[in-house]
Amino acid sequence: MPDIIQLLPDNIANQIAAGEVIQRPASAVKELLENAVDAGATEIQLLIQDAGKALVQVIDNGKGMSENDARMAFERHATSKIRKVEDLFHIQTMGFRGEALASIAAVAQVSMKTKRAEDAMGTYIEIENSTLQRLEPCAAPQGTSISMKHLFFNVPARRNFLKSNTTELRNIIDEFIRVAMPFPSIKFSLSHNGQEMFHLETGSLKQRLVQLLGHNYNAKLVPVQEETDYLTIHGFIGKPDAARKTRGEQYFFVNKRFIKSNYLHHAVMTAFDNLLAKDSYPAYCLFIDLDPAQVDVNVHPTKQEIKFEDERIIYAFVHAAVKHALAQFSIAPSLDFTLNAEIQQLEAVSQPFTSDKKEAASGSSMYQHFTEKNRAHFIEPSVSNKELKSWKSFFEAAPNKEEAPAQFEFEQKAKSPKWILQPGSPLLQSLNTYIIALTNNGFILVHQQLAHERILYERYVQLAHKHQAPTQKSLFPVQMELPPTDAALLVELLPELTLIGFQIEPFGGNSFVIQGTPADVPTGNEKHSIELLLEQFKHFKSDTTFSKREQVIRCMARQQAVKAGQSLSQKEMLTLIEELLNCDTANLTPSGNPTFISFNEAYIDGLFGR
Repeated sequence: MPDIIQLLPDNIANQIAAGEVIQRPASAVKELLENAVDAGATEIQLLIQDAGKALVQVIDNGKGMSENDARMAFERHATSKIRKVEDLFHIQTMGFRGEALASIAAVAQVSMKTKRAEDAMGTYIEIENSTLQRLEPCAAPQGTSISMKHLFFNVPARRNFLKSNTTELRNIIDEFIRVAMPFPSIKFSLSHNGQEMFHLETGSLKQRLVQLLGHNYNAKLVPVQEETDYLTIHGFIGKPDAARKTRGEQYFFVNKRFIKSNYLHHAVMTAFDNLLAKDSYPAYCLFIDLDPAQVDVNVHPTKQEIKFEDERIIYAFVHAAVKHALAQFSIAPSLDFTLNAEIQQLEAVSQPFTSDKKEAASGSSMYQHFTEKNRAHFIEPSVSNKELKSWKSFFEAAPNKEEAPAQFEFEQKAKSPKWILQPGSPLLQSLNTYIIALTNNGFILVHQQLAHERILYERYVQLAHKHQAPTQKSLFPVQMELPPTDAALLVELLPELTLIGFQIEPFGGNSFVIQGTPADVPTGNEKHSIELLLEQFKHFKSDTTFSKREQVIRCMARQQAVKAGQSLSQKEMLTLIEELLNCDTANLTPSGNPTFISFNEAYIDGLFGR
């Protein structure tokens, strides 16, 4: 029988590799921007058309390439950064594998102009489906301009998996921010369909963060700065009042490379213990600089997941740095011994530090660990184990809220309940959260916020199906400015928001005008309502179970529901229960939490052993 194993053709092998590296337009944006940074550029432009599906173009004023280098750059695993195996453990640049340009050229039509300062002419090159089409000299300024057109033109199945333009644009903005944030000395710009979305001038790190995240962060950032002989941690954390319900503004960079790390995120969260509301996440942008030999970035195609030589050390330093910053700026409690007169009388304070005492102190193991060069990072096993042993519990799954306690009986259809309210009986509100109502067979305990969430959910569902939701017109339209990522998200959600009663119009750039809102939104709360809706939607967006409309409706119901802790009158409590009983599914919220618990006579007797 003939042999059946054959080498794949280059174009097919490149397409397979591209599946790992180039998954969407944002993947190409990341690779091209990082190449521009590695080229030593001081100014980088990103031009996008149709959310990157039609064009992704990056223009830089870096060092450029020779004709031979320009042609070789599109070969698989061709790189200027690796010469021997040891180089993999001393990587200082963003890209190094030599996969990016070859992968892009396998699934798009690519053209490039490039020129070095010492060359009289530049080089123009065209590649399509991994095949060289043109290579010729051209006039060009110093640097490189590379264009990727018609992504996945030769792989229609993969092109069909791309999301809407607004979704793909948000992914591009995310990658743009991750590259631009750690390089405030480089000027960046981003334009989409001819409209400039970002124009980032050079400046300090804080100025760059405010440019990217929004001006409201200007007064909400706390600096972090810690240096040791092992690593340096610097950056900013958000004050507790800037915390959000989603993990959006959270960035870790290791040697200026963006990474994702739940482990280090836990270190930050524990440093914020007792300073944040439940289910809130702080903003942070932290840069960890250490010897590249202590880090392995070659563990994931996108290089966003890396491996440290000793994660416990990094964890301990991140936790301590954030804790220190919070205490230093009087955000977290800290000890101030100068305020206590009794402490001033202690022997350690009042008596001089003699030479004998100095020798005794310097001979201790703790002193040795923190003063000897290259010893500051060694943590005693007993201490580190004690401090870190419980971090995994942070990620353990919470109990399934959809499972109702077995001892309670829920009504499956409230329109025909097994019980009825006792007419004329007063309603009792407990803890400003629970409503107790007497029935013909016991009583029910209603959670006012969850019950109202169910009511509003069914109301918004009906409005969305009618396509003519009533709108409360604003006497004075409200103008709002959003960060670019939120602005792109709002544009994506405008059709769904219109269905439930919002009237919002783009006003140029990242500005919008709110002309009207649903009747449930209080006057004067329009802007906050939309900002909160966007935050809640981002919390939902990773769940592909629900449609975009369903997610918007759930977010609105949760947002506008009466909150736990709010006092209600007898009339308000009665109205809420009556509306709940008229719901199609009265006993559960859209997410599966119970809205009420029914205590019948038999169950109550059982509690007392009767």
